[in-house]
Amino acid sequence: MNRQRFDAITTAYPRLRIAIVGDFCLDRYLEIDPARQETSLETGLPVHNVVNVRSQPGAAGTILNNLVALGIGEIFPVGFAGADGEGFELRRALQAKAGVKLDHFLQTAERRTFTYCKPLVLEPGQPPVELNRLDSKNWTPTPSGVQDQLIRSVRDLAENANAIILMDQVDVAETGVVTTALLKAIADIAAKRPDLLVIADSRRGLKGYPSVTFKMNAAELSALTGAADKLTLEEIELLSASLARRQDRHVFVTLAERGLLGASQRGQVEHVPALPLRGPIDIVGAGDSVTANLACALAAGASLRESLTIAAIASSIVIHQLGTTGVATVGEIRDFVPGAARA
Repeated sequence: MNRQRFDAITTAYPRLRIAIVGDFCLDRYLEIDPARQETSLETGLPVHNVVNVRSQPGAAGTILNNLVALGIGEIFPVGFAGADGEGFELRRALQAKAGVKLDHFLQTAERRTFTYCKPLVLEPGQPPVELNRLDSKNWTPTPSGVQDQLIRSVRDLAENANAIILMDQVDVAETGVVTTALLKAIADIAAKRPDLLVIADSRRGLKGYPSVTFKMNAAELSALTGAADKLTLEEIELLSASLARRQDRHVFVTLAERGLLGASQRGQVEHVPALPLRGPIDIVGAGDSVTANLACALAAGASLRESLTIAAIASSIVIHQLGTTGVATVGEIRDFVPGAARA
């Protein structure tokens, strides 16, 4: 892929309408100055003084952040937040993003806002150090009324969307957005609109998902197919190709330092190596940048290899952003495309 082809693909991004269906959370970073540490008079325990608080959308919101950075024209989050302070903060953060439409993002007292609270120790000249995270989650099944509203939103958006991204981030099944009922609706949509790109990623694996485009890591591929834990690249190629034929959709596998692999339902398999490291890294958000860039490139007409190449560059940019869940812009990605100097 050269500069001209990259430009042809990414020029289509402002015309795309992409829905993200999944678990949106609030990433709240507490920046701690260790020079201001005190000892509590009441408990005798150390006190970490927070000198700055910054928040951004996380989980499915990380994919949304990447879509915004890529300049996607219209982005529709389909999910929920609680009627709490964190929900207000999350909704405000989403609303501030260019191109984001909140028509299908629910705020409900029946759920609490999914929150990752991340204390960061910041010392001059040193990479940020993350302390134990404080998480807030839902541990009960998502109420049927909330599920029904989400399903109606997905059906409405599927009529005119260029792509739908499914992002299941919860640890306990049926407690988030991507429930069994919602997956049945997705299966119906995929059957009626086989041309619509639907790409799915789930931290609990994709077993039981309908025939949509799969994105996973090598361990998840092993678990899904019943293969050995540690697979060679050749074994991953064979398993991915077989799964893609069975699903009649593309399959993408992230391979950490070995790069990315994609297989089409027609038997094509492509492997793109990872870019060399350029300094310290933080892998948080790398997989989400891959999902976002694959979806955008494919929706814009990129080939299997072109989409993998763009996603590999984006993830390399993201892992070099420390102390945050990063994103990559079109301009930043272009710098790594052969012959693609910044315009």
